[in-house]
Amino acid sequence: MRREREGSPEGRAHSDEKPASRHYRAVFISDLHLGTKSSQASALLDFLKETEADVWYLVGDIVDFWKVRRGPHWPQPHNDVLQKLLRKARKGARIVYIPGNHDEGLRDFCGHHFGAVEIVRDAIHERKDGRRYLVMHGDEFDVVVRYARWLAFLGDRGYEAAIWLNRPLNWLRTHLGLGYWSLSAFLKSRVKGAVSFIGEFETALADVARRENAQGIVCGHIHTAADRMIDGIHYLNCGDWVESCTWIVETMDGEMIVHRWHARPEAPASADVRVPLPAAA
Repeated sequence: MRREREGSPEGRAHSDEKPASRHYRAVFISDLHLGTKSSQASALLDFLKETEADVWYLVGDIVDFWKVRRGPHWPQPHNDVLQKLLRKARKGARIVYIPGNHDEGLRDFCGHHFGAVEIVRDAIHERKDGRRYLVMHGDEFDVVVRYARWLAFLGDRGYEAAIWLNRPLNWLRTHLGLGYWSLSAFLKSRVKGAVSFIGEFETALADVARRENAQGIVCGHIHTAADRMIDGIHYLNCGDWVESCTWIVETMDGEMIVHRWHARPEAPASADVRVPLPAAA
């Protein structure tokens, strides 16, 4: 696999903007699916306004070109998200874009720089303590995407339908005084085939990290945030900004944490998801 070694820039340009409330060594976000009605672009924009990082990893499916080809949904917040990311690059942050299957056309430009944005197939992120993490979208290890694209498109339509059904269901739950509930997340956790697929996907990604002499892997694709050890490999999944609004950070102290945005109006406030790190090797 072709990759580049990533690091943090030495300094950041001065800005007159109000300083963000959080600053990290690195932020990893994936599966924004801009261009779809399901994208939580407004929540993402709030997150971007409050967050700064030395390196931003865009871990695939940032713009959903599958949906754009069928007819885009592109309100102003979707535009603002891209503008905000570009503004961070102009201020000195490093932006590393790793295309996924929904924006796979950009893979033709891997190895190129567009201003301060680097497009790469995958990358190695080095934590503060020196441990190496392979960063990739992960669709390369999804058998359905690789060998049965028509099933992938069919599954994509089914996922859209589940997301659409979430809206009336949660409107009703709100009026009944109940909290947010995700139909698609429920199906993924209950359908035996989906549970098996997620387990096999995670194991395959851990195996490829091991082959690349990395101690961990950061990926996306399956819209299921995770932080766990798999046979000695630290497996991290960014989740998505369609339902869960999750992301991964490396703090200035070198801790890797899965966070969940809790300001969505239709979801109850909740604390950030923080999972203890495995002991250093």
